Amino acid sequence: MTTIENEFIRVSINTKGAQLSSLYNKATKTEHMWQADEKIWPWHAPNLFPVVGGLINNELVVDGEKYAMNRHGFARQSEFFLLESDENSASYSLPNCENTLKVYPFKFDFQILYHLIEGALRITYKVINLDKKPVYFSVGGHPAFNVPFNKGENYEDYYLEFETEEQLDAHALSKDGFFNGVTHPVPTPNKKLHLTRDLFNADALVFKNLKSRMLTIKSDKHEQTLALEFPHFNYLGIWAKPGADFVCIEPWLGCADTEGKQVDIKEKEAIQKLNVGHVFEAAYFVCI
Repeated sequence: MTTIENEFIRVSINTKGAQLSSLYNKATKTEHMWQADEKIWPWHAPNLFPVVGGLINNELVVDGEKYAMNRHGFARQSEFFLLESDENSASYSLPNCENTLKVYPFKFDFQILYHLIEGALRITYKVINLDKKPVYFSVGGHPAFNVPFNKGENYEDYYLEFETEEQLDAHALSKDGFFNGVTHPVPTPNKKLHLTRDLFNADALVFKNLKSRMLTIKSDKHEQTLALEFPHFNYLGIWAKPGADFVCIEPWLGCADTEGKQVDIKEKEAIQKLNVGHVFEAAYFVCI
């Protein structure tokens, strides 16, 4: 476990999955990360790579060959190397190895960089192509934030405020976690989506054409907030385990398969292509 901090925030990161496990607001004495209750949902903020979401038959197809790949990829279950750290930053690396090549036939270095900037934590995903061919991948975050912030409050006192007024349509997922072609409107009067215990009974709300690039968790009862900015990510998932005291705000560059459409990785929706010798970077920010 590595801890970084400044006068505003203290952060802890685990080498397994390079997972953010604690984000503590020093001024309000608030722990903002869900503490991974194994009886409910045993994660804090898994990092998703080289796929986001589920694959039909749990198979990744590359040039006609099929490889076993679980939902959200292998990075969240992998041990990362700590590259370097100082008082307010830490960098982690997951390079390809014999085990990754068995399920994902690309040579790469997947890095995650954490950097505190006053009252914000910047999380940067970096992919380096070490292969002699283009590398195809998806990447995303899955951070779970405690709601309510404080003891004695109600989940229903909280809402998500979108950056801009817009007409939101969520893309529905089947019971197996695949897109089924169905969309439904999600009303957000005054840019607000109120959190309720049944909001995620049909799985995550997934938005593909979102204009907003910031979402803020707010309460009707006080002024404490937490915002997530995702300038580089075109897809967004919002989810919670029904009845649990958290909400996940998930910036993605990639998404699950569509029912009945198993396609080659090169044809997957929202797939990222990284040419030989190139480096990819995308960041999101958690702001208190």
